[in-house]
Amino acid sequence: MPGRALPSGEPFRSLLQARLGTFRVQTLAAEGRRRAAVAVAVTEAGHGADLPGLPRRESWSEAPALLLTRRAAGLRSHAGQWALPGGRIDEGESPEQAALRELAEEVGLVLDPSAVIGRLDDYATRSGYLITPLVVWAGAARQVVPNAAEVAAIHRIPAEELLRPDAPLLNQVRGAPHPVLRMPVAQGWIAAPTAIFLYQFRELCLLGRPTRAAHFDQPVFAWR
Repeated sequence: MPGRALPSGEPFRSLLQARLGTFRVQTLAAEGRRRAAVAVAVTEAGHGADLPGLPRRESWSEAPALLLTRRAAGLRSHAGQWALPGGRIDEGESPEQAALRELAEEVGLVLDPSAVIGRLDDYATRSGYLITPLVVWAGAARQVVPNAAEVAAIHRIPAEELLRPDAPLLNQVRGAPHPVLRMPVAQGWIAAPTAIFLYQFRELCLLGRPTRAAHFDQPVFAWR
């Protein structure tokens, strides 16, 4: 973990609101892609991420963290992978409404619309989705419960973990015009597109550096 202390509680929420409030979001036309939304849910670290290489906290802490899931093994696509709560935008829904609905469906976290702080840039996946990421303030989120049909486990990744000096990891893949981006976490790493949203959150929300990330590519296993 880097030797960098982030604010916590309401000061951190105010910081996020200020940085997201002045950010000019880059939106993309669907152009036949299916629309989806994900929630970058900011919460308290709690007992920690339960991952090798990350410390476990015995008591609840105000240190900021992000809620990430491991997709259920029985899913037809991307089973077992790291993900942010999210899914398709239903007819008549806004991205904000879809992100909050998916938070409730996947991890049992019911939040008011005022919990949405702002957006990050749209991302077009190689598998035919246009994803809009929403930054959401989740508070303590002590009652989260995984929906077994979709989620194998819920993890609270400390926001400071995104500030590691070895992040992001970039590599070239044959057939990809831009580098593939991954984000290291504990002793492993998270793949794009989730990694791309985490990287832009790191740059904009944690470091105050407005940064584009939608040009980064995905690993080959995510192309379908």
